[in-house]
Amino acid sequence: MNKISHIFFILGFALLFTACKSKNNTQTNTTAQTNNLLETRYKMLLDYPVDSMSMPRSMTIKNNHIKKVGSGDWTSAFYAGNLWQLYKLTGDSRYKTQAEKWTPFSKKESVNAHSHDVGFKIYCSYGEGLKMENNPEYAKVIVKGAETLCTRFNEKVGSIRSWDFNKDIWDFPVIIDNMMNLELLFEATKLSGNTKYRDIAIKHANTTLKNQFRENNSCYHVIDYNPVTGAVRKKTTLQGYNDASSWARGQAWAVYGFTMSYRYTKDPAYKKQAEATAQFFMTNKKLPEDGIPYWDFNDPSIPNAARDASAAAIMASALYELYGYTQNKSYLAYANKIINSLSSDKYVLDSKINAPFILDHSTGNWPKHDEIDEPIVYADYYFLEAILRKKAL
Repeated sequence: MNKISHIFFILGFALLFTACKSKNNTQTNTTAQTNNLLETRYKMLLDYPVDSMSMPRSMTIKNNHIKKVGSGDWTSAFYAGNLWQLYKLTGDSRYKTQAEKWTPFSKKESVNAHSHDVGFKIYCSYGEGLKMENNPEYAKVIVKGAETLCTRFNEKVGSIRSWDFNKDIWDFPVIIDNMMNLELLFEATKLSGNTKYRDIAIKHANTTLKNQFRENNSCYHVIDYNPVTGAVRKKTTLQGYNDASSWARGQAWAVYGFTMSYRYTKDPAYKKQAEATAQFFMTNKKLPEDGIPYWDFNDPSIPNAARDASAAAIMASALYELYGYTQNKSYLAYANKIINSLSSDKYVLDSKINAPFILDHSTGNWPKHDEIDEPIVYADYYFLEAILRKKAL
């Protein structure tokens, strides 16, 4: 190497070193900003006053109105679950103290046989608490909730009934969301040794697997059955754009539900379906660049349609678990993309807004024009769960 070449080599190395150092500093600064952004939001959950009839569900930012619900609402336990998860994430005992205050409000739902969402209401509160402390009372409530949920099971249909309303429209409706309530049943068998709960969970999952999916591996929202014969009456929707559309949160429930069912059973059919529906979601041509889906993949107003951060958070959490079973790096990459997007100031609720929520831009029920482009509590729950699962990897 001649003298001139040697000089250029040194200059090039110096520039490369400076660029790498600058890039590392930028990444460090970005990480610090993200952490500060999230920590500011987390702390706001500590300030929300404890009240059994004021469980925060969502918020309309334009008028600063927080929608509050009692224990009967399907979203009621997510707030306690968020506090338990923040305790695990931060180690700050203040979250545990608050979680212990909120959790008992859900107890009466363990005997509410008029709701198919016993799983959401019991496992997302008492289940999260049991993960953090060996409380026999929490275990009893979980088993009791599972017993109650089983009363909605129809042997002929092979499923747990979803809604009791609109009986003039449906005979025995089963929604894809119901897959999420099976975790309560699987855990109840582990806690009690009674295999009835697990058996019913498997029957429900198998019926869903048989009837709820289309050829492209997207799923219908609602399947209505004849409760006497078990035959499918119709395949429809309540929260999607139309009966044939792919409601984003429904697809996320499906991936999460069958991944979770695979965890407990190791049935390869469950993993296969979770992967197939994940592929439909991840490769959809209507998916935005940042990975956060529109509320329904078939909304004709795309790209002007509302996003759904909750669907993204559910999917991310599911994919971190699915990655653990498959080592498919595309699942890890997409889950990371979602969490990076949701952790940005585009989706984290502005720090100036004093409210017990973390994320903005979720869509609750578009056909009813309810909770559109708002903070919703279950988006926070699955976002926190996804972060914990990512850390566990």
